[in-house]
Amino acid sequence: MKVIYVYLIFRKKGYAFGSLSAVFDYLDEDEVGIKKTTLLHRSDAGTITTQRAIITKLTLLRSKKCHGKEDRDKN
Repeated sequence: MKVIYVYLIFRKKGYAFGSLSAVFDYLDEDEVGIKKTTLLHRSDAGTITTQRAIITKLTLLRSKKCHGKEDRDKN
């Protein structure tokens, strides 16, 4: 599962989102320092730095224990 972590430099506060689009449901383009369309086009980059934010795409690590039906079916 991918997580988008946005650290707002001037607020000294970080937020985690489930998608790039979700970032702009909670923060506006002025706060992030980049337009939504530009960010979506640059989504292949692992980290994007603007004058206002550091935007990083991370992989969420989960427990290796059984979490759902798919995992139960494998055993």
